[in-house]
Amino acid sequence: MQEHHQLARLTLAATLLMASVSAQAQESTLNLSLPTPTAHSFLLAANDVGAPNTTVAASITTPQAPFEPAWISGSNTHLVLGLATIVAAGLTAVTAPEGCEGTCVGPQPPREVNGAHAKLAKATVALAAATITSGVLFHWNDFHLEDGFTDPDNLHIMLGISGAALMAYAVNKSAQSSVEVSHAGVAELGALGMVAAIKLTW
Repeated sequence: MQEHHQLARLTLAATLLMASVSAQAQESTLNLSLPTPTAHSFLLAANDVGAPNTTVAASITTPQAPFEPAWISGSNTHLVLGLATIVAAGLTAVTAPEGCEGTCVGPQPPREVNGAHAKLAKATVALAAATITSGVLFHWNDFHLEDGFTDPDNLHIMLGISGAALMAYAVNKSAQSSVEVSHAGVAELGALGMVAAIKLTW
């Protein structure tokens, strides 16, 4: 009877052993796929003398965001000041009081020196001066004499400065006179010079 129990135990142990071996054999089936290379193997291959000179970093690049210039910049400030000067010059021309520009005959009404036209004219000259100043600060290296006077950047600078100077002269001429004086033609010529300067580089 003891032999019978020992035989039963051995049979049970052998059965359990065979079952575990067969289960383990089923889990570890033969894998014939090639191993995937890792970054270390790329690095080792790159260090080989005969290997092509490529790096892992070149293959793992992320796309860069497109360049977007800043909204507030020196160039944009110069542009906005130039456009504001043209708008102010237009408003100044629209608000000009009725009167004679040349030689006036007969008694004239008292001259208005603090009206909307005079204030807008002074504001226009201030904006023109700010435009010229910002242009000098932010575009000082765009002027090159060797490019000649037909270069768009050189023309922009010359027309802008001369236009601002003509407007300033017209405003000063009118402000210094105690009677009506012809100044609209000079101011309009200056405004046209600034418009041409903006159009050249727009």
